[in-house]
Amino acid sequence: MSAESGIQTFRAADGLWADHPIEAVATPEGWARDPERVLRFYDARREQVRSARPNAGHQALAELEADGFAVSIITQNIDDLHERAGSRHVVHLHGEVLKARSSLKADLRYPLPQGGIELGDLCDLGSQLRPDVVWFGEAVPRFGDALALVAEADLLLVVGTSLAVMPAASLVDEASLEAPRVLVDPQAEELTTTGVHGLALSAGEGVPRLVEHWRRQQRLELPHEGF
Repeated sequence: MSAESGIQTFRAADGLWADHPIEAVATPEGWARDPERVLRFYDARREQVRSARPNAGHQALAELEADGFAVSIITQNIDDLHERAGSRHVVHLHGEVLKARSSLKADLRYPLPQGGIELGDLCDLGSQLRPDVVWFGEAVPRFGDALALVAEADLLLVVGTSLAVMPAASLVDEASLEAPRVLVDPQAEELTTTGVHGLALSAGEGVPRLVEHWRRQQRLELPHEGF
């Protein structure tokens, strides 16, 4: 969703994991072994987010909400571009890079309006601050919130994901059987599963087209061929 805003993805062929081993910067073990390296990695991610701007996909979803549609967003991204576009109901499954959290108590969080985290920066309980992101091997605290939202959705729109990261990928199967499911991704034809309508478009192109379709119809429904 945020790649078109200039934020480097993790899993693409030229993504972040190509240059930074997962086990070194995105696991509790990597944090215990070399916290300085982990902090500098996320400082770089934070600065990239701060310099990025919401793209047409982010803006279209915010406009859909502004038009009176009930829009809830569940994101694996750790940036704040949905919020900056104007979306008000955002569930961050994998945390928020513009926040720090306690190493001792996961729900003790602190905004980072500028700068980063240094060794020696402590939470109110006296433990080292760490990035507020969910690392490999850690629980996903807001997965239950995401499950509840998907279960009651009238339509599920999935954007720009390989449907390979668990448990987030399992959400597509949790929607009601009556709820249409749409996947917008350049590789949608290869990624779609039974019951999922694929649109082989980028987020910046496909999401605005879908939103305009729904605004014209004044209801959420699958688009027709060649819409």
